[in-house]
Amino acid sequence: MGVMKLISYIKYLFRFLFLQTVLTSFSIYYFDKFLIGDYFEGYLIIRDNLLEDRDRFYPFITNDFIKTDIYIALFIFIFLIILYSTNFYTYVNELTYTLEKKFFDEFFPIYLLWTSCMFVFFYVLRFSILARSYLILFTFLVPLILILFRNSELLSSLLGRSVSGESFITFNLDKDSIYRKLRIMTFRKNIGDYELSDFKNPNEIINSIDEINKNTEMNLLIFNLGTVKTLPVELEKYLIKINKKILLISEDRIEFNNKFIYRSEKLDGSFLTYFNNDIQYGSKYIVKRILDILVSFTVITLLSPLYVFLYLFILIKDGRPVVIKQNRVGLHGKQFSMYKFRTMKNNSHSLRGELSDLNERKGPIFKIENDPRILQGANFIRDFSFDELPQFFNVIKGSMSVVGPRPLFDNDTKSFSTNYMRRLNVMPGITGLLQINDRNATEFSTWYKYDILYIENWSIALDLKIILKTPLALIKSKTKGI
Repeated sequence: MGVMKLISYIKYLFRFLFLQTVLTSFSIYYFDKFLIGDYFEGYLIIRDNLLEDRDRFYPFITNDFIKTDIYIALFIFIFLIILYSTNFYTYVNELTYTLEKKFFDEFFPIYLLWTSCMFVFFYVLRFSILARSYLILFTFLVPLILILFRNSELLSSLLGRSVSGESFITFNLDKDSIYRKLRIMTFRKNIGDYELSDFKNPNEIINSIDEINKNTEMNLLIFNLGTVKTLPVELEKYLIKINKKILLISEDRIEFNNKFIYRSEKLDGSFLTYFNNDIQYGSKYIVKRILDILVSFTVITLLSPLYVFLYLFILIKDGRPVVIKQNRVGLHGKQFSMYKFRTMKNNSHSLRGELSDLNERKGPIFKIENDPRILQGANFIRDFSFDELPQFFNVIKGSMSVVGPRPLFDNDTKSFSTNYMRRLNVMPGITGLLQINDRNATEFSTWYKYDILYIENWSIALDLKIILKTPLALIKSKTKGI
């Protein structure tokens, strides 16, 4: 727990410094551009006031520090300390009741604190020559920035992953249960309520969850355990490894067989035990998403001549459509349209059944050497994976990542084993461990090995290594890998 507290403090420190930088930069810009603007005499009046206060109260400070920018930065620092001492900003507890989804309820306390601190600051330091209309607007702008960066949820939604777009299922939770008013459920979509006769039968529960996830997107699992105190070992391991959010509601405190990070609170006579093993969520998702966007825009810009050449090549060879959409399964089972340059004849996917005897790969992967469906002269596009280039637009849209397991068809997903279902809980990618180690692998077990290895060892550093090694893997048939 000592290590976790240290990590928590480090996160708070980084967020504090980030807010200090953002708010100070914005406030100085707004002050210079709008609150004072072109009224140069206003600067002189404020400067004279600051120098007079310096002479009266702190004469040991030199003129080098008597600058409005320094005073604004110091004010922001003091304000953030006050703000961080409050629970309503620094801590969003999803295990509390939220009866209404009102933005104003979260905005108003921050607005009051900011406005009162700001006017006290301006009054005490005699920043009296300010544009009043812009000053009123300023009282709203900073709280909006603070709301934006209050937690990772809003920023994640701006980058393509909204909490309100997530879904959950419940097991043995009454329709009229007061716990359905918890914040963790209020902002998510309920896609199913299921009844279990026996929590001691882990296979029934595991199979039920897998079947649901094969057919629909699922982010959060909620179990009403009643009097159950311990979960079967197999079920407990499954819930820890499933890489989803888990909420357990029980009359008694749950005793676990494994050591892992979780949170337990007592509310209205029941224990709420929550753990989030979604490895690409919150700040981790934000960093990965920013990396994806930067890489995608860079690739699209640098390779724009190649995009144009491929488009014209396919158009001349076989007409439209040049770019096709394929229905694939993405993060947490969400289906999306994946873009590809068309290198095969139209409706080629419908011919898979007729050509199944020629399939060289085992499992759900389908590939044929010298595939008769390929357009004449288009082999070079496939050899260098140029047909995958449109997927960088999928990355910008947020349905894919640059790095991750390759997204498969819905029919392929339905054949996944319980352990391999975990591949749905990370962003599908254009490249990955498989592509830089054995991109021509014919055995599905090889796909399985590298996908699970990626999931269990995922980090931003690993993504960067894969991105840097991918161009070499496209040129050489064998690479050293990672």
